[in-house]
Amino acid sequence: MAWLDRLKNGLKKTRGGLGDSLGAILRGRKAIDPEMLEEIEEILISGDVGARVAIALVEELQTAAKRDARDAMDVLRDVVLGRLEAIERPLALRTDGQPTVILMAGVNGAGKTTTVAKIAAHLREDHPNLAITFAAADTFRAAAVDQLAVWAERIGADLIRQKEGADPSAVVFDAVDHVQRTGGVLFVDTAGRLQTKHNLMEELRKIERTVEKKLGRASDERLLVLDATTGQNGIAQAERFHEAIGLTGLVLTKLDGTAKGGVILAIHESLELPLLFVGVGETSDDLHAFSATDFVDALFSDD
Repeated sequence: MAWLDRLKNGLKKTRGGLGDSLGAILRGRKAIDPEMLEEIEEILISGDVGARVAIALVEELQTAAKRDARDAMDVLRDVVLGRLEAIERPLALRTDGQPTVILMAGVNGAGKTTTVAKIAAHLREDHPNLAITFAAADTFRAAAVDQLAVWAERIGADLIRQKEGADPSAVVFDAVDHVQRTGGVLFVDTAGRLQTKHNLMEELRKIERTVEKKLGRASDERLLVLDATTGQNGIAQAERFHEAIGLTGLVLTKLDGTAKGGVILAIHESLELPLLFVGVGETSDDLHAFSATDFVDALFSDD
């Protein structure tokens, strides 16, 4: 199945609650009256777009519709696309011969370890000879380490691990030492206890300091994996992680499990961080680089 079809299928709940509701009001119309605007705003808020974004979108739609003779639904599509194009960015891979270091963060249950493996699987497909290393820095969960080990064997990646309960920074130290010899890409899978725990944030800072000491620079990507089903609560998570380690981007998983995929717009408004990948299922094919055009096409699809 092509990615756009997977995305359309994964966004069924969101499209049913947001896209279809908006289409029922806007499709076939050119003029927009005040009563419609209020209804549109309510639909957007119910899709977890957030009140501030909903108000801004309605204002943009009203202004654009006055100068655009097309169907109002097509006008709204372009308004949403314009916002989402601002957060689209590919994964940063170094081209100077130095190893690329990607730090993955997120609370337990967001799909962080699986996301590490899925991104690595895509890299392996695109770059068959690329050296890939996993650092099992979530030393508090044996299951996470075992999961990484399975994926490492499956895609031909090296795994750097230590005993359960070991200092995560020690694992990262060894892993960076390894990739300084092998090159390629290092994925650091970190612990995901609740973001309100001070010790987790300190642990992440220590891991990042370890990378900086070993390489003389920060990690290339510090990505937060967010579970879309948490909606607006994910923004509060992201703010704490961003404050701790200076996030470079986001990965949004489990979009297939929620009717509130509009949270993507709220995340953009609140955090102004790029969205690199979106996930709509369990297999590696269900995680894909974020494309604003694909997302909007899937959200407003008539299929």
